[in-house]
Amino acid sequence: MENKQYILVTGSSSGIGSCIAKSLSKNYNVIVHGRDLEKINNVINGCENSNQQHAFIADLQKYEDLELVLSEFIIEKNIEITGFVHCAGFMNMLPAKMTSASVIQKTFSTNLFSAAIIVKVLLQRKVNAGSLKHVIFISSNISNFGAKAFSLYSASKAGIDGLMRSLAIELAPRVRVNSVLPGAIHTPMTKAIFQDVEKAKSMLSNYPLGEGFPLDISNMVEFLLSEKSKWITGQQFTVDGGRTIDISG
Repeated sequence: MENKQYILVTGSSSGIGSCIAKSLSKNYNVIVHGRDLEKINNVINGCENSNQQHAFIADLQKYEDLELVLSEFIIEKNIEITGFVHCAGFMNMLPAKMTSASVIQKTFSTNLFSAAIIVKVLLQRKVNAGSLKHVIFISSNISNFGAKAFSLYSASKAGIDGLMRSLAIELAPRVRVNSVLPGAIHTPMTKAIFQDVEKAKSMLSNYPLGEGFPLDISNMVEFLLSEKSKWITGQQFTVDGGRTIDISG
């Protein structure tokens, strides 16, 4: 009999999300989310037991439609989502004086608003049968700090961590909620930064353990989904090679 329990990983058609989806597929059924079906299918084909994984196409920037779209998907597939990993992210590095309403909308819709809507849907018994047990938000180490041209991204990630803390209290003991805060990881979103040799060299000089890769984040997600973390909720887990602890001159 098919296992109907799944982990939903948003933003899993590329970058960190695709690594998380592929890694989790070794032990879980996974819902691979994105906006491009071809990219989603490429990830699914790289998963274990690819015929058991599902594709979920949705534009998280249109979060007003997300409740209906996700509810219909769960009911149509006749599945239960026990875990939610919000990995989708939008980052546009802009000085504050160049901020626009459209960039604000895109940043917060993708990074924060859509996550809140998805949690709401997954908590509805008539849709998800009270199956939700784990929520993991992929935040950023900039959530607790500041940097030039990162004001919107930083604010949205601080928002997701604030959401995490309150949900952890509200949903306990049934659901555990935590955040993972990566540093600079090699992904399509950070490609431009790493392609600038001088900028990358300068940045990585502040990382005691050197550069990070998607698997470093996926390993933490797997831990938080496992019984090894059964007494952990409401926490920020910084995985950044020591970047934010280094106060060397």
